[in-house]
Amino acid sequence: MKAQWRNQLNVLFLPYPTPGHMIPMVDTARLFAKHGASATIIATQANALTFQKAIEDDFSCGYDIRTQVIPFPADQVGLPDGVENIKDSTTLEMLGQISHGISMLKDQIELLFQDLQPDCIVTDFCYPWTVESATKLGIPRLFFYSSSYFSNCVSHSIRKHRPHENLVSDTQKFIIPGLPQRIEMTPRQVAEWERTKNETAGYFDAMFKSETKSYGALYNSFHELESDYEQLHQSLLGIKSWTIGPVSSWVNEDDEQKANRGHKEDLEEEPQWLNWLNSKQNESVLYVCFGSLVWLPHAQLVELAHGLEHSGHSFIWVIRKKDENENEDSFLQEFEKRMKENKKGFIIWNWAPQLLILDHPAIGGMVTHCGWNSILESVSAGLPMITWPVFAEQSYNEKLVVDVLKIGVSVGVNENTFWMSLGDEAMVRRQDIVKVVVLLMGRSQESKEMRKRARKLSDAAKRNIEEGGHSYNNLTQLIYELKSLKISKALTEAG
Repeated sequence: MKAQWRNQLNVLFLPYPTPGHMIPMVDTARLFAKHGASATIIATQANALTFQKAIEDDFSCGYDIRTQVIPFPADQVGLPDGVENIKDSTTLEMLGQISHGISMLKDQIELLFQDLQPDCIVTDFCYPWTVESATKLGIPRLFFYSSSYFSNCVSHSIRKHRPHENLVSDTQKFIIPGLPQRIEMTPRQVAEWERTKNETAGYFDAMFKSETKSYGALYNSFHELESDYEQLHQSLLGIKSWTIGPVSSWVNEDDEQKANRGHKEDLEEEPQWLNWLNSKQNESVLYVCFGSLVWLPHAQLVELAHGLEHSGHSFIWVIRKKDENENEDSFLQEFEKRMKENKKGFIIWNWAPQLLILDHPAIGGMVTHCGWNSILESVSAGLPMITWPVFAEQSYNEKLVVDVLKIGVSVGVNENTFWMSLGDEAMVRRQDIVKVVVLLMGRSQESKEMRKRARKLSDAAKRNIEEGGHSYNNLTQLIYELKSLKISKALTEAG
């Protein structure tokens, strides 16, 4: 019993409630449990429902993992029950209410930290106050950064050097200082809170300050993908980091886990999209998805629909519906009907089992908003990408995919716009969409080279999570280090 107490590592995980942050952190908690740690995930009821089945399945397999549910203050912030995730917001007011509700959880969470007496806390980058919580408890805080090393390095460089300021125009290109490669951007591609000093900028400043006070960082990436930036990150921040990805491939091993990841309802037995994909030739279908937050304006949906249709290539398109819009509904219904008749396209509404779709042999590429999870999942499946960034660090991730890794082609978006503030106009025209789809899905030398590089990275991703692989070794070394810290602390307290 004493030996068990000495060796069992008790780790708390605090994910931020938006799918792009929550899903990879839950996968990471499951990884820790599969490597012998005791893992507890703190979440509100509605958020916990989206991953609870996976946790129960892991627990029934003998892994020490559980969810600690805390109540969300819906009444106090004027929200209906069950609205607890950033993706649920349909207006800026609602986004503010959800964000305020999340901030109100701090006292409950701090009490849990004290009650559960963890040996380490792994918290999302968006909870800077957890640095002080860990200090009070005398334990390490690891921050989980839900995007790439590259994007964080770019962000640090822009905030430090302000290279986008004092240019002749906001379309003039500048070089990002201090990077191993020459990366050019325009001021309009810089994240909004780094471009201008506003209330949000202060919120992010607190997060970036908390990085350097942390014991270290966890990144869902892998060595061959961005090793130069892994090194640069350590020299910029002066703290340790552990690269442990791609976590989605590591813990979601069978089709059922891939199908239900991040979703509270089980899928139908034989989904229609699967039958449709099974009827297509290998690498002939383009997968189109803009993540869990972005609603494209109606004018942009129309341009994208025509662009996909006129490209001559088959596609499967995930569309988020914001609200009832007669023009939009009638256009998309007509479009969906036409695609069913000519068997050229398939539309999935609101949510799709992305891991499962990307793994299907019929998929030959992806249109992505450049969210980090989608990029990693596309890379893991060996697929090249059409990049269509919308907000935050997505413009930076695009540069990694297109300019550094050379596994993607840009659709030509040149403005970084907060996802809740997208205007009514189309930013990308149908003819430009046709052009990049034909390039990516065609048989040109450029397309073949992109595909070849993407497959090479996919092979590297698989090697990293196998026993003896770089990510595998990083995780085992981290757990060993945290256990050593636990034992040292116990001996100090005892002696």
